[in-house]
Amino acid sequence: MTDRDPLVPALTGMLVDVVWWLESCGDEEVDPDSAVKMMESVGGELLRLPSVQRERLLQVLGDLAEAEGDLARRDFLKSFPFATGLVEDPES
Repeated sequence: MTDRDPLVPALTGMLVDVVWWLESCGDEEVDPDSAVKMMESVGGELLRLPSVQRERLLQVLGDLAEAEGDLARRDFLKSFPFATGLVEDPES
């Protein structure tokens, strides 16, 4: 994939949507322990990306957040790097 491959933003958006869905599901939809394990797995995989790819992911997340019209999704896109451990939460 090139630096401007359109697949990167599409896959990033889908990954964010899956994590958002897991985080917002009720206990009757998804077992909470399973949801947490899956979100931890996603975060772990993202942290194993080479630094150049992590930086690209952060750039794409920022671009998606900037272009997002839905305020809730925009906020989630902005918080995604902190929630997954890609960057440290400035409040910690």
